[in-house]
Amino acid sequence: METLEFQAETRQLMQLMIHSIYSNKDIFLRELISNGSDALDKLKIESLVNSDLDVDRSDLHIALTPDADARTLTVTDNGIGMSRDEVVSLIGTIAKSGTAELLRKLRESSSESADLIGQFGVGFYSSFMVADRVTLVTRKAGESTGTRWESTGEGTYTIDDVDDAPQGTAVTLHLKPADADDQLHDYADPAVLTSIVKKYSDFIAWPIRLDGNSINSQKALWARPRGEVTEEEYSEFYKHVSHDWTDPLETIHMKAEGTFEYDALLFLPARAPFDLHSRDAQRGVQLYVKRVFIMADCEALVPQYLRFVKGVVDAADLSLNVSREILQQDRQIQAVRRRLVRKVLGTIKELSPEKYATFWGEFGRVLKEGLIEDAANREVILDLLSFSSTSSPDGLTTLREYVERRPEGQTEIYYLTGDSRATIENSPHLEAFRAKGYEVLVLTDPVDEVWVDQITEYDGIPLKSVAKGQVDLGESAAETPAEFEDFLTWMSGSLSESVKEVRLSTRLVDSPACVVGDADDLTPTLEKMFRAMGQPLPPVKRILELNPTHPLVTGLRDAFSAGTRDADAAELIYGMALLAEGGELSDPARFSRLLADRLSKTL
Repeated sequence: METLEFQAETRQLMQLMIHSIYSNKDIFLRELISNGSDALDKLKIESLVNSDLDVDRSDLHIALTPDADARTLTVTDNGIGMSRDEVVSLIGTIAKSGTAELLRKLRESSSESADLIGQFGVGFYSSFMVADRVTLVTRKAGESTGTRWESTGEGTYTIDDVDDAPQGTAVTLHLKPADADDQLHDYADPAVLTSIVKKYSDFIAWPIRLDGNSINSQKALWARPRGEVTEEEYSEFYKHVSHDWTDPLETIHMKAEGTFEYDALLFLPARAPFDLHSRDAQRGVQLYVKRVFIMADCEALVPQYLRFVKGVVDAADLSLNVSREILQQDRQIQAVRRRLVRKVLGTIKELSPEKYATFWGEFGRVLKEGLIEDAANREVILDLLSFSSTSSPDGLTTLREYVERRPEGQTEIYYLTGDSRATIENSPHLEAFRAKGYEVLVLTDPVDEVWVDQITEYDGIPLKSVAKGQVDLGESAAETPAEFEDFLTWMSGSLSESVKEVRLSTRLVDSPACVVGDADDLTPTLEKMFRAMGQPLPPVKRILELNPTHPLVTGLRDAFSAGTRDADAAELIYGMALLAEGGELSDPARFSRLLADRLSKTL
C-alpha cells in the first residue's frame, strides 16, 4: 500500500467542491452515476474498436448498494474501469493547464469558472460532501490487476493493487451521520436514492439498479426518432415536465447535428398557466447533458416572450461550470437559443386555424412582447400576430390581411390604443376614418402601448396612430380659415395649463372636439405606466382639436367674435373631449359644477 498526497491545487478544489460550489448535496449521486454512464459508453466503444478486447457486454449497468447498518453507499458500474496510473492522474491530480487560474476564478465567482466537466476527478470530489471516507476499487477492461484507492479528503490518499477486483469501478461512500432533522438526505435509504435518481438520472441510457430492480425509466423520448414515439407518449411526457393535466397543443421534436449536437423536445401548451404574467414565475426548458439532468428552468435557452414553451433540451456537450449548475454565456448557448426560437416561431406559423385560435387566445399577449425583446425576429413575429379591428368586430385580422384589403389611396396602417374595445370604438378619433371606409386596428393590450412606439412600419407601409399628430385623409385644409385664427389663439391661451395647442381637426365628423398627441408624445396610458414604475416624467401636454362644423364650436366662435370670452365653455369642451376618449379629468368636481351651472341656465 502506498500513501500519496493530493496535488496542492487538488486539495483546494476539493474544499471548494465540498463547501462552496454545489448548492445541493444530492448532486453527488448524479455525478457518480454520470461517471458510471461514461465508463459504460467508453467500454461499448472500445470493444467495437478493439477486437482483441475480451469483455462481457451482456449486462452493462450501474448498481446502487446502500447499507443502513454500516452507513455506506456503493455505486458500481461494469464499464471501462481505470488503471492505477489513471486513478492517480484523474483523482490525485488535475491534469489540466491553468489550474491556478481556475481556482482564482472559482473563489471570485462560480459563474466564471472554467469547464472541467468530463474529467472523472472533478465530479467525484462531490462525494466528500456526504462521506467522511471514500473507497474506490477499479479494474480496467483487458487488465488483470485492479486498484484500490481510499481517502478521507483531508490531504492524502492510499493506493494499492487488488488481484480479484471485478471489471469496472465501485465507489463506496462511508456516509456521514444522517441529519436527524431531515430524513430526506439519508443516503442509505433506498427511497431517498430512488427519488434522486428519478430527478437527475431517470433518462440515463443504462439501467440503474437498486435491490436488483431498475429504478430509471431509460426512456428519453427526445433521443428516439419521431416515428417511433406515439402521441400518447408525447402527451404523458408533456404532463410530466409541465405539471399540466391537459394534452399539449403542439409537439416540437428536433435534432441538431454538426459541430454542436443536441436533441430538443418542446411543447406548446393548450392553456396558459396561472402565473404566466407573474414577474416571479419560473420559465425555461429543462436542460440535460448526455441525458443527465442539469437544471429545471434554463432561462438562457428560452427568451422571456416564449416563457410558455415547455420541454427538454439535451446537449451532447455544453459549456457548464464545475458544479454543472450555471451555464456559461458562450456562443454555443446563443446558437441553440437562436435555433429553438426560430423553430418555435415556425411551428406557430404552421398551426392549423383552430389550433392558432386557441394559441392566440392563451398566449397572444405574451408573444407581442417579442416585438420589444427580439429585434432579430420582429418581422417574423409581426406576421404571427392577430388584431381586432373596426372591420372585424367578431374576429381577428393579421397585418398581411389588413394590407391586402385596404382601399385604394390608403397609404398607412391605422391603429388606436386604449383600455378596451368599447372605449376605442366610441372614440371620436375614429369618425373620419369610418367615413372614409378606412380600417383601424384596435389595440387593447398594455404591451401594445410600447411596441407601437418602436415599430414604425410593416412591409414598408407606415404604422400610424389615429390619435397622434396630423392626419391627412385627402381633405386637409391648407391653412386655418381666417375666421378661426383669433378664436383658436384665445382658446389656446385660455387652456394653456392643460393643452399645448388648440387647432382645427380633420379627423372629426360628429363630435365637437378630441384630444390628440404630437407624433412623438407618450400616450396617456404609457405615461401612467412609466409613472407607476417610479420613473419621473415632465407633464405631457396634448393638443385639443376642434370640429369646425360642429354647432357647439361655431357657436362659441361666434360668441367670441361678438366679444364674449366664455372660458368656462372652453374648459367644458376640453373636459368632454377627455371623457370621450376614456381619459381622466384632473378636477372632476369642478367639471361637474361647470356642467350643472350651464345646464341650469337652459332650463
